[in-house]
Amino acid sequence: MHEIKPQLEEIQGFIKKGLETVDLPTKKKDLAVFNAEMQSEGFWNDSGHAQEVSQKASNLGKVIENWEKVDSECDELLELLPGISPENDPESAEEYREMVESLKVAWRKLEISTFLSGEYDGNNAILMIHAGTGGTDAQDFADMLLRMYLRYAERMDFSVEILDKSIGDEAGIKSCTFSVKGQFAYGYLKGEGGVHRLVRLSPFNSKHTRETSFAYLEVLPEIEQTSEVEINADDLKTDVFRAGGHGGQSVNTTDSAVRITHIPTGIVVQCQNERSQLQNKEHAMKVLHSRLVDLMEKEQAKEISDLKGGKVEMSWGNQIRSYVLHPYKMVKDHRTDYEESDPDKVFDGELDGFIEAELKKLKK
Repeated sequence: MHEIKPQLEEIQGFIKKGLETVDLPTKKKDLAVFNAEMQSEGFWNDSGHAQEVSQKASNLGKVIENWEKVDSECDELLELLPGISPENDPESAEEYREMVESLKVAWRKLEISTFLSGEYDGNNAILMIHAGTGGTDAQDFADMLLRMYLRYAERMDFSVEILDKSIGDEAGIKSCTFSVKGQFAYGYLKGEGGVHRLVRLSPFNSKHTRETSFAYLEVLPEIEQTSEVEINADDLKTDVFRAGGHGGQSVNTTDSAVRITHIPTGIVVQCQNERSQLQNKEHAMKVLHSRLVDLMEKEQAKEISDLKGGKVEMSWGNQIRSYVLHPYKMVKDHRTDYEESDPDKVFDGELDGFIEAELKKLKK
């Protein structure tokens, strides 16, 4: 087991350095402040603010718990190491090696989290997938991306809520809006926004020719409406309509779906997941608020009235990542040059390499 000790000592050094970076004493003080606020009288009177504080407290608690756990496990493994003998007890030695590998995985996640120091990195995320150029192939590709991010969220123990989904004419989806809730959800996913490109033999034409299709992903931090900006009700056009479905009991028989247009910017958001019109409107307003805050930051605007809106062209030359299934197999990110040779693994939600490479690039 002599080769394991240097690895553990190296990880221990990284952990100690990481602990200095994340400053757990300050985080514990912040958590105590949040806990005190949550115990105060009337805290839940403002449900929006209460949910925001509760989420921040939960995220802080998990950060503290994860760092203390990996630090403790590393110390314990170093203490146990002298008593491990592969010759006398191979089963215990193998179990020990598995514990070391598990520690490496846990540390890798924590190491990536040290790059998450942006204002909204700790927030939940709102993702919007739009099928672009490529017809049915593009709509199928958008559905493939939806499944990819749902699997990634599952692997990260994030929860997902579909807010709005438009089914494709023949296959796939035209668009989908969903929220991803969990510790640093926006921080991890923020670099995924942009145009994604797929190259493959099309399953949707008789000749199965090689086709290129595109999909666009927007990633926004979920921001409570009580902060940052005030939206003028006179600037909104609200339409209600009957939610769609595949038939049967899933079809809503009332006009519960809500579409909100922000007239000055032309931004349109809608939600039809809930059976209640009020709940759909609340979700739609949350998405609109996040989009406006994001747009204000991108355009360096101080007032909503300064915003112009605008769209990204979903076509050749604008892609951030290419997924090639023919004539060879490769997924490559054009910003970081990070690539994987197994697209199936990537489409199954294994995005850690791409996300880590983009976070490191942003940090630099």
